Amino acid sequence: MVAIDRAPAKPRRRYRNLWRQTPQSFRIGLIILLLHLILAVTGPFWAPYGFSQMGTGIPLSGMTWKHPFGVDQLGRDVFSRVVHGAHIVILLSLSGTALGLVVGAILGLLSGYIGGWFDNALQRLLEALISIPFLVLALIAIASAGPQLSGNPILVVAVVALVYAPRIARMARAAAIDIATRDYVTMARLRGESAWSVMRRELLPNATSVLLVEFALRAGYAPVLIGSLGFLGFGLRPPTPEWGLMISENRALIIITPITVLGPGLALASLVVGLNLFTEGLARILGRTVRLGNQ
Repeated sequence: MVAIDRAPAKPRRRYRNLWRQTPQSFRIGLIILLLHLILAVTGPFWAPYGFSQMGTGIPLSGMTWKHPFGVDQLGRDVFSRVVHGAHIVILLSLSGTALGLVVGAILGLLSGYIGGWFDNALQRLLEALISIPFLVLALIAIASAGPQLSGNPILVVAVVALVYAPRIARMARAAAIDIATRDYVTMARLRGESAWSVMRRELLPNATSVLLVEFALRAGYAPVLIGSLGFLGFGLRPPTPEWGLMISENRALIIITPITVLGPGLALASLVVGLNLFTEGLARILGRTVRLGNQ
């Protein structure tokens, strides 16, 4: 009898066991996020209509098999617009949060390591920014930029970064203060390394888990912030299929055809729920605590 080599099955079993050991919230959130990413990447290629195509059906005709999310007052298919808007919402959210993470991490790590007057001055500034409600701060920043930049995606990314950078900087500072007492940081100081070098080689690698959880947490609320700006008319300009802007455009139709509002609303809600579940599971994997209600 010839023995059958079953060695190739072991890596699959290992990965399967590793997947089962992860928190359930992490698995559910990851699945939801993967579905949104697939929608964002492939959606524009298979969407039934263009995001600004008019005359796709009878305006305000309600939900049908051909138009699952109904048709708006201009005759545009809401489902197609939701599909086209997926990559816009995700790209703006991740870009703004990533920029805020970079700025906040640099300021927080340097502040916690250098200390002294630099730390005191920077913390007072950050506390002043954090004391302003995040939506109010975003509106002030957009108004300060002027009407010329209104509706510019780069401005939206910068505003998201401005709102979240102070909060990320506070967490990075706390991590830096803890790491700065370690022996390897002391040795780096004795070698005469600069503060920038110590931050890049010693503080940043050891604060990665904290910053990773902060990035995931802030990314979970970025779609809400962007959607709120779009709903209030301070985000992207029509006919861009941004979900918050779509909700604002169709809010007058909520009595006549509520599905035109529920469609983009459900898409936005599912993305936020997926990001929050993923963040909670990631924090448990990394042994961190996170308050999902802290925006």
